[in-house]
Amino acid sequence: MADKRAKLTQFLNQQYLCETLTVKEVETLLDYTELASYKNGAVIADIGDVGEALFFVIKGEASLLHDDGGREIEVGRMKEGDLMGEMSFFDRHPRSLRMRSLSDDTQLLKLSRPMYKRLRVEHPYIAVNLLEHAIISLDRLVRRVSEDEATLARYIYGAGKK
Repeated sequence: MADKRAKLTQFLNQQYLCETLTVKEVETLLDYTELASYKNGAVIADIGDVGEALFFVIKGEASLLHDDGGREIEVGRMKEGDLMGEMSFFDRHPRSLRMRSLSDDTQLLKLSRPMYKRLRVEHPYIAVNLLEHAIISLDRLVRRVSEDEATLARYIYGAGKK
């Protein structure tokens, strides 16, 4: 267990989320999270659920899927180091996408709402880092979607036509 915790601490120290945190602060963050493992194809969080946890991808990948009348369409892929589930977690609206594991041993650090509330009060600096990471994560998503939409518009309407 101590070896696994040391590896998690080392991994997190190399991630943007923790770049301004000390090793002790990273260890403190780990005290508020739990490690969750998922098999390939397992649903991590589903459409319609209100986000009661944030997830940080430690190992493997997860797919973000839109349900198109029973057919799943991948709209994003989360890799090691990515934060996911932040939109529904912070706005408390039902999830619009399904999160599904894409590998046999996908490992996520899970930060539940009650533990996040404790973290905010007991270690506000760490909570602020987490919020900044969530903002950057959402910004990347918006930029990616905007670029995809612009590419699609150029494809449909043609580039440079007047």
